[in-house]
Amino acid sequence: MYNILIVDDEPLICRGLASLLETSGLNIQHIYTAHNGYEALDYLKMENIDLLITDIQMGAMSGIELMQQAKIIKPWVQVIVISAHETFQYAQLAIRLGARDYLIKPINSEQLLNSVRHVLLHMDRPALDQAELISDLREHFRMEQPMPRRTEILNELLEQGQPGKDPDRIHIERENDIRLSGPYLAMVKIRLDFNSGAKSPIVQEKDARLLQYAVLNIVSELLDKEWDHHSFYSQSQDVSIVVQWDEAGYGDSSADKVNQLEMIGRSLHFNIHKFLGFQCVVGISQILKGREFLPELNDQVNKAIVWNREHKDHHVFYFGDFKWGSFGEDPSEEDLVAQNNLIVERAHEYIHANFAQKGLTLNEVAQKNHVSPNYLSYLFKKNTGTNLWEYVIKLRMEESKRLIQNTDLRRYEISERVGYESPEHFSKIFKKYFGISPSEMKK
Repeated sequence: MYNILIVDDEPLICRGLASLLETSGLNIQHIYTAHNGYEALDYLKMENIDLLITDIQMGAMSGIELMQQAKIIKPWVQVIVISAHETFQYAQLAIRLGARDYLIKPINSEQLLNSVRHVLLHMDRPALDQAELISDLREHFRMEQPMPRRTEILNELLEQGQPGKDPDRIHIERENDIRLSGPYLAMVKIRLDFNSGAKSPIVQEKDARLLQYAVLNIVSELLDKEWDHHSFYSQSQDVSIVVQWDEAGYGDSSADKVNQLEMIGRSLHFNIHKFLGFQCVVGISQILKGREFLPELNDQVNKAIVWNREHKDHHVFYFGDFKWGSFGEDPSEEDLVAQNNLIVERAHEYIHANFAQKGLTLNEVAQKNHVSPNYLSYLFKKNTGTNLWEYVIKLRMEESKRLIQNTDLRRYEISERVGYESPEHFSKIFKKYFGISPSEMKK
């Protein structure tokens, strides 16, 4: 059974959609409602939300911002966007961020139910075990890499400047055979480990190619149409993706590009593991301007992937999270531990100073520490044993308990002081945390 979160700043719409879904007969366990993005983030961090249905314009935090934050917290969360605006730009960005549908208000009941039904059925799709998967791929797919000439050229571009490479010939073939205009480019590389599943057989080389083909199909499903990219085989068990933006696309500041790339990386890892049954490591480069930097981007993703040796339980790495310039040579294990401890220590200090701030997000804590939300969240949990946002809630609840027991402040005043937008939402979080309401604790 599934949990659904409905977010709209109009309470009547939230109640109407919740009532419609409650009587739909769909396989739904709980329906939560929130009236702004910050309330929604608390539910996403505290509950097992499977489907997010969100309005796109909600004051302090838009539905687009909420989607970005949701995908950082739980990359597998499915999203349906509802909007009073039939604006192509909004729809395009929502789909690019992974929305499964974009519905225009006033909402047609049957249309919404069909959309929700489709999303839940897609989530129900069972994963084949690896032997069944390979058998299915053998039956339906050729082993050859799609567009092998393009793959050859792209791999040559990644190695441009190395001994034996003719840059003039590569330049001519690049212009004739592939559309790589940029000028802003980034790379995502997926390093596959076909034998990492609990029941995985030893995969033969010919079957490894079939599995790579299946990975390319997952990449295509996640990125096609909404992302300007090239995906291709590189090295023995890698799939590489070159993402590009033109000047107009890169200049659009409505979404943080690095966060989007990390969202892609986490979604790729999740879907490959879920549907193909083996692990992978994803490396993400910085964004550089100019095709001549493709070899540098390739070097960055390879270096990012290397960090999996230090963090075996983490699978998505952004090159910019690691302070390569801080070390004259390859960092020692002691250097890495010291660097990671410093990141967590600074995050601790920032959270203690700002936990009562309204609208505090994981993204903000990460930005203040010059590290990605994905890596900060992982490090914080690894070093402290506590989820970062659970730690924020703990500080808020302990402070609210102190204020209830030692002051005459009213509920709405305490709610304000510990960072919540509404007293009602504060009371829900308080009761979930302590098991009793604020008024019961006061007595």
